[in-house]
Amino acid sequence: MAETHDPVKLMKQAVGQAAAAQVKSNSVVGLGTGSTTAYALQALGERLKSGELTDIVGIPTSFQAQVLARDYGIPLTGLDAVDRIDVAIDGADEVDPQKNLIKGGGAAHTQEKIVDSLAERFIVVVDSGKLVDKLGSTFLLPVEVVPMALHPVLRAITKLGGKPELRMGVRKAGPVVTDQGNLVIDVKFDAIDNPAELEKTLNNIPGVLENGLFVGVADQVLVGEIVDGQPKVREF
Repeated sequence: MAETHDPVKLMKQAVGQAAAAQVKSNSVVGLGTGSTTAYALQALGERLKSGELTDIVGIPTSFQAQVLARDYGIPLTGLDAVDRIDVAIDGADEVDPQKNLIKGGGAAHTQEKIVDSLAERFIVVVDSGKLVDKLGSTFLLPVEVVPMALHPVLRAITKLGGKPELRMGVRKAGPVVTDQGNLVIDVKFDAIDNPAELEKTLNNIPGVLENGLFVGVADQVLVGEIVDGQPKVREF
């Protein structure tokens, strides 16, 4: 990535680097998706190149993570080839005070949840704008659905009190299609009072593959902020 003087980009870079600095040699690393995580992947690549870090393999959570990892020289593997994931680094769209998350802005939440949940330690990298008192305050909840079940799932979510909308592509005619070939419904709930219960309820609707509620998965949250024009990183 080219050098930047944009304070927001510098802050994302600082958070990504702080997370990458916690990765140790001889480890299996879950590689998350999104703009802040991309800087963590870049930092991991730089540590490998310099020899500061050796013998790590990455498990990507999306096609984007796979492409970036290759660009930065991070060797890749799959879940069928390893018996553990030591640490995963990933972003989030919202983080509540209990470290519960909403993810899925990049439509990769199914693979992210698999990898992040398997990791011994899951480090979340966000900017302070992602911190909320209650999940669903600013971000719609993504739900991945098998295409043939789209309309029954829309009806079931409406019955639960949600306002569902099929996510449409940008610069693409038609809906967003996930790496698994499924569709994404974005749902507005007036209040998500019990994220753990809603996560299970949504996943029990036939045709739903996974939703963007990550409850009790995050171990550490690194928050980037701009203080007096300078990027700072704090632990949440």
